[in-house]
Amino acid sequence: MKFSPLSVVSLGFVTVSVGAFVPKSQNVVDTKLYSGVERNENFAKLSGGYLFPEIGRRRNAYLEDNPEMADKIISLGIGDTTKPIPEHILSGLVEGAKKLGTTEGYSGYGAEQGQALLREKIAKVLYNDLIDPSEVFVSDGAKCDIMRVQQVFGSKVTSAVQDPSYPVYVDTSVMMGQTGSQDESTMQYDNIVYMPCTPENGFFPDYASLPRADVVYLCSPNNPTGAAATKEQLTEIVNICKERGSILVFDAAYAPFIRSEGVPKSIFEIEGAKDVAMEVNSFSKYAGFTGVRLGWTVVPSNLKFKDGSLVRDDFNRVMTTAFNGASNIVQSGGLACLDPEGQKEISNLIDYYLENAKILRETMEGLGFTVHGGTDAPYVFVELSESMGGSWDAFSMILEKCQVVTIPGAGFGPGGEGFLRLSAFAPRDSVIEACKRLSEELK
Repeated sequence: MKFSPLSVVSLGFVTVSVGAFVPKSQNVVDTKLYSGVERNENFAKLSGGYLFPEIGRRRNAYLEDNPEMADKIISLGIGDTTKPIPEHILSGLVEGAKKLGTTEGYSGYGAEQGQALLREKIAKVLYNDLIDPSEVFVSDGAKCDIMRVQQVFGSKVTSAVQDPSYPVYVDTSVMMGQTGSQDESTMQYDNIVYMPCTPENGFFPDYASLPRADVVYLCSPNNPTGAAATKEQLTEIVNICKERGSILVFDAAYAPFIRSEGVPKSIFEIEGAKDVAMEVNSFSKYAGFTGVRLGWTVVPSNLKFKDGSLVRDDFNRVMTTAFNGASNIVQSGGLACLDPEGQKEISNLIDYYLENAKILRETMEGLGFTVHGGTDAPYVFVELSESMGGSWDAFSMILEKCQVVTIPGAGFGPGGEGFLRLSAFAPRDSVIEACKRLSEELK
């Protein structure tokens, strides 16, 4: 008998390596056994990996081949903030943590919907009391809430998305089983209504000319195009949703970047919106909370399903079933964000990033490109010349020649092909250096 550490024992549905005595003449086969559970077929429909990890993968592959470039890489890609959390907002986080170390200040589980005071301040400071605090659900971020919204709507709805748009709307629709397979010729999924957003229509969808959808996702200021919808545009889509019986999911994660007069920062500034819309938002991009994680969703009390039941009740059920509430510490930071001092600090951060966007925009315009965004949003959307090939080609060329990471427009849907997105969230000196390299290589 001979002891072999490579032997395996089957326990019915897994393979466990335990080491066993086997005869010398017996060959040990590395048998792979699987469970009897079918894979969720919807995950097999997803196209490749999620966009931003894919960008990271390609960046890492480049560095594996060119390790000497590690210190030269500048990221204008993923929209991750880089400025430190400001003093007053940070003090809220610190004090929130300190309280947990005292008998008087300790708190355990809180309300899944968020602390009452934070919900009140969100309604008052950010919405001027256009909404009621009971309609605010505090969370760990807008991205997470998009999936929770999808859980509320389920698998039988048809969704409409801007094209191009933030990938989460499409990917979560696929995961929930709302779609058919992806058409390889168009790169679009069956049973999703793609709403073209182009320079010709100001990057705002003409929903009236498209098939009806149950749920319409709209982001303003938009990621990736940087376009902010006007009051007239939002009024039009609210009215169309009301006529068609659609529910509008409004993503306002970049709303504080709006500087143009008269451009709404919330869908609830539009008359009648509370009858047809909900809004997701987050502190991530304008308070430096990308890693801290704090957001909220507003679900109006009079938003109803076809049978008259309240959407808010079902969203509340999702929150109370699958979520224990945002961190007490983080919510203390959120309260500090909404103090006058915190609002001033946020305004200063936004000014900083918008100045970065201006530098990027002017650089690309100076090189002869047609550029969109960068005024009411931290993203600059650049039209590529035909000589640069597809957007993934342009991404690779700029990475290899300039050591600058960008985002190919095709990653945001088929309508993004022919564009490149630049993020203004890098440090100022990095933005200036990136612009210098781009100017030298693309002139």
